[in-house]
Amino acid sequence: MKRLAIVGMPNTGKSTFFNRLTGSSSRVANWPGVTVDLLSANVVLGGNAVEVVDLPGIYDLHGFSDDEQVVRSFLENNAIDTIGVVLNATQLDHQLPLALQIRKLGIRPVILVNMIDEADQLGVRIDTGALSTALDCPVMPLSARHGTGFNDARDAITRELSAASAVSLNDLRDCLHADDELVAEAEALVSQNVKAPSRLVRKMTERIDHVLLHPVFGLPLFFLAMFLVFQAVYTLGTPLQDGVAYLLDVFRGLALEPLESMLPGNLYGFLVEGLYDGVGTVASFVPVIILFFFFMAIVEDSGYLARAAFLTDSLMAKLGLDGRGFVMILMGFGCNVPALMGTRVMRSRALRLLSMLVIPFSLCSARLQVYLFITTALFTASQAPLVLFFMYLASFAAAFLTALVFGRRLKSDEPFVLELPPYRQPALKQVLLRGWHEIAHFLRRASTFIITGVVLVWLLTHFPAGSTPGGAGTWASMLGLWMKPVLDPIGISPDMSVILLFGFVAKEIVIGALVAMTGLDGSALAGYLATQMDSIQAISFMLFILLYTPCLSTLATQLNESRSWKFAGYSLAWSLGLAWAVSFGFYQGARILGY
Repeated sequence: MKRLAIVGMPNTGKSTFFNRLTGSSSRVANWPGVTVDLLSANVVLGGNAVEVVDLPGIYDLHGFSDDEQVVRSFLENNAIDTIGVVLNATQLDHQLPLALQIRKLGIRPVILVNMIDEADQLGVRIDTGALSTALDCPVMPLSARHGTGFNDARDAITRELSAASAVSLNDLRDCLHADDELVAEAEALVSQNVKAPSRLVRKMTERIDHVLLHPVFGLPLFFLAMFLVFQAVYTLGTPLQDGVAYLLDVFRGLALEPLESMLPGNLYGFLVEGLYDGVGTVASFVPVIILFFFFMAIVEDSGYLARAAFLTDSLMAKLGLDGRGFVMILMGFGCNVPALMGTRVMRSRALRLLSMLVIPFSLCSARLQVYLFITTALFTASQAPLVLFFMYLASFAAAFLTALVFGRRLKSDEPFVLELPPYRQPALKQVLLRGWHEIAHFLRRASTFIITGVVLVWLLTHFPAGSTPGGAGTWASMLGLWMKPVLDPIGISPDMSVILLFGFVAKEIVIGALVAMTGLDGSALAGYLATQMDSIQAISFMLFILLYTPCLSTLATQLNESRSWKFAGYSLAWSLGLAWAVSFGFYQGARILGY
């Protein structure tokens, strides 16, 4: 099998090209000599089976950062047939040295000059034919986002793979030239083959940044934008959610309820009232989660998230983090696991550990599902978005507090380098592809954690034999009473405390567990929830869910990335203690004030 490695600086569209080349067939794999997982996919190009590997974004091969060491280690320990080097067409002057580094390793690369559409808009003209002759390798202009030039680039890669033989490199440092030599060569090539205005005029981007990056109003505008995203999710998602719930109820009535007379009572209760109702209730939230990821993908693809990192860098620096830490928190809104893995791009171990402490406080999509159900059940349509927005603010506050507390112990002097991309019109295909990846991840978890959790809750609420389902004397009731002294001061009832145990495994289980425990769904379950908590108890419960512990997958990733049981245990203890203290302060304070 042939092997193609994709290399490039951060924010060059490398992953976009990888996704377009491979489609949705990517997988995560661990490679010999590499201590982290890399994204790879198998495709067929020109009759050859090709393994495409997406390597971390790097600035050069000399550096000592984790990501640069990963790239060097991969190239040294794995045979490569060719390398695709992705460059930003608007920044060739300082990106070309990386391509020259790779060219001098003895592997003939394919240089992919990406974002050619943006270069055209800025008046940048690149003679790719002359560059190809000078470098003695293919130089292909393209726009990975829109597909312009993609077929020609793919054909060039196919030709190189067919003609190339696998090359194994040893110590890359022996092959690398001095940086000043590469920079001088790159400057000569750019001066001869690239024509650009004396000043790249980005009028529209500059006008927008004048407002959105305002030192006073920039951050409030960002939070306002996020609030509007939540408002849109509720406005558009609630009717869709009701529609899915209606279809599930119709199917239940037509296909499943007739089985009640045919099956033993316990078996029917387990299959229909436990498993189907639990998983079905979770499934009804899928349209809302799709909308959330769709809007977040638009915000990211537009270039606005990079501005969020820039806006928060000075604040994060005071907390011991940098703008990347804020971006990782935002990534955690989807799922904490990839956000934790994203800390690999940070050079400093102290900075990585501090970031890994704060990321689990991000309000991930699993917690979002719980909040959507509770806020819809207990709050009015005008109150619900405000409560959800408050939870996101609490998420940020917990992350910032954690960074402030531990920032002095985990100090880092690593500089923060960020290139702000121009604002772009989001590409529909890329937005949909990103959203699909997130939903596919959610559905994979739903098929494992949620089903397992629903089954366990049903067993706890129906056994030992002879006890009233969901009533006193069940194993669930015993667990709830055992936890009452700890959770009663924060307004969480014994029944709801049992749910928290399963939320430790995966937050997606919480709603399904409620269904399995009560035998209710839809409006009946919402009515039951109203008997268990008032609005103050609901907010206290949601605060505890937000802070008390990440899911098992997140804890496992923390352990894997930190390689320290002590760190993972410390993180868990801090989150549990913070959750109880915050919920206690909110609940008791509200009661003292008469709410």
